[in-house]
Parts: sequence; C-alpha cells; structure tokens
Amino acid sequence: MEQQKTKQIDTSLVDKAIIFAVKAHEGVPRRGRDFPYIVHPLEALTIVATMTSEPELLAASVLHDVVEDTDFTVEDIRAEFGDRVADLVDAETEKHDQSRSREESWLDRKKAALEDLRRAGRDVKIVALGDKLSNMRAIARDFVRYGDDFWNQFRAKDPQSHAWRFRALVEAMSELKGLEAYEEFASLVDCVFSKACAGKCCENR
Repeated sequence: MEQQKTKQIDTSLVDKAIIFAVKAHEGVPRRGRDFPYIVHPLEALTIVATMTSEPELLAASVLHDVVEDTDFTVEDIRAEFGDRVADLVDAETEKHDQSRSREESWLDRKKAALEDLRRAGRDVKIVALGDKLSNMRAIARDFVRYGDDFWNQFRAKDPQSHAWRFRALVEAMSELKGLEAYEEFASLVDCVFSKACAGKCCENR
C-alpha cells in the first residue's frame, strides 16, 4: 500500500516567532512558578491554533508578551515580522504610565485595556483570548489549591477586582461565542468567581 504523504505547510513565520520569543524570555520564570516563562506564550499559541491557522495570528500569539515584558519594542517586532504581527502584538501590550507604580495604576490600566479590546477587531480578540485563557487555566488550578491566599501574589489582591476584570473580558470578547476556547474561558471565569460554587467546580477540570 502506498504510504500517504504528509501535508506540507509553511511554518517559517511561526517557527521564527517561537525562536524569537524563547530568546526574548530566556532565563525568566513564570510569576509565582518554577518553570520558564515561555511555557505561557507557547500555551497561548496552542489555544490560538484551535481558532485559526493564519500565520500572523499564530506568530502574534507567541510574541504577545515580548514588548510588555522585555526590552524589545513594537518597532523591533515590526522589523522582524511585519506590520500585521506588530499591530497585533501592540494591541495586546498594556500601556503603563511611568509616573505611577504598577500597583497604583492597576485599575486604570485594566479599564483602558478592556475598552481597547471591546473596540478591537476579531483578530485582536483571538490573540487576546489565547493569552487570557492560558492565564485563566492557571488561575483555576491555583485557586483550587491555595484558596483566597492565592490572590496575594498579584498587584491587586482583592479577588473582587479580578472578578470584575475577568467578567468584563468575557463580555469584551463575546464576538467569539461558540468557539471552544471562548466557552472554556467563560466557564472557568464563572467557576472561579461564582460565590455559589466557591471555585469547587474547578476541581474536576
């Protein structure tokens, strides 16, 4: 029997983005954990790949934290990966007022980011969902393990602040309803922040 040939696709842009992100986040751990930071962007990439096969969106998903968390700029991304990838990464990059601490500016930064996301196009929301679902999966796991003490690692330590933000994210990305990743995100948000289940429904996930 003739062996079926494997379909070939052009992965050059995504491969380049993965290598770039690995180098950019080299040596940095994920906050509060003992594994490399790059695990998060790679999970975001995997989530986005369930929604689209467009190379620019996949590249942007693995690069989404490079500008916010490293010394690289949007223009560095533009030079390496082109306008569309750079614009998607820029849309996912939280803007910080350097005159205030991150703790002081937390609420204003989150409000501004949410408003930008509400107005954004579908591509931006897909990249954002990859990031937010990866974060929400980690939150759900750790909340079950540590309970309310879990929130002390964040700049905003009141769980109600996080409840407001994540419920607003569900609303802001509602254009993506019906996609498996969106439904998982909405379900986890409801699970963690529902007073009725107090997070207990997350234990079997």
